Amino acid sequence: MATIHVLNGPNLNLLGTREPDVYGHATLADVEKLCRATAQRFDLSVEFRQSNHEGEIVDWIQQAGRQQAAGIVLNAGAYTHTSVAIHDAIKAATLPVIEVHISNIFAREDFRQHSYIAPVAKASLCGFGVDGYALAITGLAAMIGAAAKS
Repeated sequence: MATIHVLNGPNLNLLGTREPDVYGHATLADVEKLCRATAQRFDLSVEFRQSNHEGEIVDWIQQAGRQQAAGIVLNAGAYTHTSVAIHDAIKAATLPVIEVHISNIFAREDFRQHSYIAPVAKASLCGFGVDGYALAITGLAAMIGAAAKS
């Protein structure tokens, strides 16, 4: 069974309580459950992680590359707008990466409208709430040729 890595950056552990008017009421545990259920439809397993530490996220991207994961769904949180290190790790891993954001980053503050991830990602999704994770997994499954179970 192919594995996808769903990696979450800083403050996503606060989902459900942090700015619910922006991020909604779903918790990170709810997101994990959604990701696992979506991946299961395509016979994919999920490695689901969250960290507030940039270096740990870089390590996980490198690990996914070494393990020849099927791909990565990445919500880098605020590191989206600041991390050349994550950008470089994605390039080095040579895996398909789908960038996900719960809110529409282009409808927010100016500094949130630039992504260091987008230029090295296969696709980017934003503004779909936590459902964006399911859309990202579905899109990644299509990219790698994983068919939905009937």
